[in-house]
Amino acid sequence: MSIQVRPATLRDAKAIAQLHTLSAQTVYKGLIPDEHLKTMSVERRQAYWREAIEYCEPQVQVAVEDDKIVGFVGYDRSRDEKSRPTTGEIWAIYAAPSHWNQGVGLALWDAAREGLQEEGCTNVTAWVPLRNERAIRFHELAGFKREMSTAKTAVVGGVKIEEVRLKRSLN
Repeated sequence: MSIQVRPATLRDAKAIAQLHTLSAQTVYKGLIPDEHLKTMSVERRQAYWREAIEYCEPQVQVAVEDDKIVGFVGYDRSRDEKSRPTTGEIWAIYAAPSHWNQGVGLALWDAAREGLQEEGCTNVTAWVPLRNERAIRFHELAGFKREMSTAKTAVVGGVKIEEVRLKRSLN
């Protein structure tokens, strides 16, 4: 498999939104009520990702195979209050379910790590739902460690979801 990672363009926003919606519906099945999963809007996500790409907040890179987007990552400085200016954050990282366990996430992580290092970041964090075992495992394999003291509750679709911050050094 030949995966190329490149900066996202405005033309990529719709494909990113479609992939984000499909992946989220797959990953969160059983964690969030089906009624909420069905209401996920590609249009709303497309508007979000268009704006993110246009203003580089977060920075967005896409994984491409045969001219088709099969994954994306959004990263930038940490959004956490009181975090150091040298702390970056993976805001989102998704691979198409058809491309899970095929190196897409790793290629995206490598691109994000390089981008954050270029920005002067020395550490990186990611917030992940505790019950999203696939994402926890991916981040831990990439060298992230759970910071259990950071566990917090987020409300998604009327459902409380426990999230934990994971962190690793970029050196």
